Amino acid sequence: MNAYLTSLSAIVKREALRFVHQRERFIAALVRPLVWLLVFAAGFRAALGLSIIPPYQTYITYETYIVPGLCGMVLLFNGMQSSLSLVYDREMGSMKLLLTSPLPRWWLLFCKLIGSTAISVLQVYAFLGIAAAFGITMPLIGYVTVLPALVVAGVMLGALGLLLSSFIKQLENFSGVMNFVIFPTFFLSSALYPLWKMAESSELLYKICAINPFTQAVELIRFALYANFNGTALFWSLSAAVIFTFVAVWGYNPARTGLAKRG
Repeated sequence: MNAYLTSLSAIVKREALRFVHQRERFIAALVRPLVWLLVFAAGFRAALGLSIIPPYQTYITYETYIVPGLCGMVLLFNGMQSSLSLVYDREMGSMKLLLTSPLPRWWLLFCKLIGSTAISVLQVYAFLGIAAAFGITMPLIGYVTVLPALVVAGVMLGALGLLLSSFIKQLENFSGVMNFVIFPTFFLSSALYPLWKMAESSELLYKICAINPFTQAVELIRFALYANFNGTALFWSLSAAVIFTFVAVWGYNPARTGLAKRG
């Protein structure tokens, strides 16, 4: 048990130090959602009318609506950024040392996932703090009840990043794959507009958005910010996290990737 805890502490600490030394990563993680919140929302406010939908009890501004989606954006981009570091580690050889340790590789990848999720959650709270400074606030209890939702969503999206990194062999190929995954995942969701709006324009797009795991993560965060429980979103988010993690662990099998043979 001491070996497991030591590895968890070491990997999480390594992730934290890497994040601290990459200040531009923290700034970029906040700039993206703030641009949407303060710039794009001003233009979309008039174009996208919002009805009263759960968990909201009254009409809300468009800026208020997209805050949970932008929290999901922070988690999504950080999950992809963390997976990029895995591809880099594999090219540099440190991934080989990690996966050939006596501890199970599922535990080592889980530690990596916990570290990246903790950083993601801190970034989300920083974003919520800046949004509150601009007058876009949530119920006070929501800042507490959203924590478990952020952890679940962060683990799911971090596991998606792990899955992608297990199949990407070269660092140069990562940006293309990342964009191919991030933008459809983000835009085909309820992050920027409610699903009933999508249903008005295309039934097919509505169905795609509804089954998108990112949509479930966003709705889980949205309800949690108002101290409401969304069991459906929690179930599908956890299910996606388990599936992504299982496939990622299989993808990092040294016998399959040849990591054990490289020296």
